[in-house]
Amino acid sequence: MYCMQNLPCLERIVRQKIVKLSMVMKMKNSKEMLSSILKTTQMGQIGIRSVLDHAKKAELRTALHDQLAEYDTIETQAHNIASAKGWDVAELDPAIRFMADSMTRMRLSHGNQDSKIAGMMIQGNTKGLITSLKNVHQYSMPDSAIQKLSQKLLTCEQNNIQQMKDFL
Repeated sequence: MYCMQNLPCLERIVRQKIVKLSMVMKMKNSKEMLSSILKTTQMGQIGIRSVLDHAKKAELRTALHDQLAEYDTIETQAHNIASAKGWDVAELDPAIRFMADSMTRMRLSHGNQDSKIAGMMIQGNTKGLITSLKNVHQYSMPDSAIQKLSQKLLTCEQNNIQQMKDFL
């Protein structure tokens, strides 16, 4: 008899737990997505900084500076969202930063540097584009601010690819 009387109470508690679990799952997905956005922008910045001094054409240097500024803006927005939510989001590992910079410099050792730079930027942006698209399809119901930022990064990557084609 006691259990029957408390059944509505138990159902309410179970529903609350399910809602809470759903919110935690959503938060985790949003946090992971934000971390991925952050890492992608950081990788883009490393790539650009690694090649910037090697670019011969002023137009290419200008395009790279513009792309660097856009990545910086998106990274700052990602940090602001994380800060507002009280999240510590994973950033790019320092070892990966070092390896990416070293590999880029090695690849520029000979040949037409502007064309190589454009090719490497297109490859890097393509990887970022793939990561962004996977995020959009993989994470269910992300936070709307994170979803907008992900779309902004996706658009950025697409525009960067188009921009670099002229320098191949």
